Amino acid sequence: DYIFYTDWMWTSFVVFSISQSTMLAVGAIYYMLFTGVPGTATYYATIMTIYTWVAKGAWFALGYPYDFIVVPVWIPSAMLLDLTYWATRRNKHAAIIIGGTLVGLSFPLFNMVNLLLVRDPLEVASKYPRPTLPAYMTPIEPQVGKFYNS
Repeated sequence: DYIFYTDWMWTSFVVFSISQSTMLAVGAIYYMLFTGVPGTATYYATIMTIYTWVAKGAWFALGYPYDFIVVPVWIPSAMLLDLTYWATRRNKHAAIIIGGTLVGLSFPLFNMVNLLLVRDPLEVASKYPRPTLPAYMTPIEPQVGKFYNS
């Protein structure tokens, strides 16, 4: 029902925001500190964006709706991280603390705007019902406590 959906939507938004902003900040800072190349975070985010576009195309080719996969907005947050790295004049700790904070604060904001543009998933779910599961994947009732009194 709708209440369950909205609760799950908020939970998944929080979980994905934390995991993906961490993935961006840790991965990009790792690259920047070991290569010393400013602009690496934006490059890293661009690769992740393209990878997600490919995944989106693959799911679409399998018959799922086009917005079944929402491509996260990594690039603006990565640009902030690159600017921080450039502005701190290679002070590694400042780049990690300030850049990581900027990514952690901006990433959810950019993605919230992105998610507001997606069609209502409940409407999409009613237009694209799940296919019937094959017999070997059909859930069965658990037999917990069946022999409890025997």
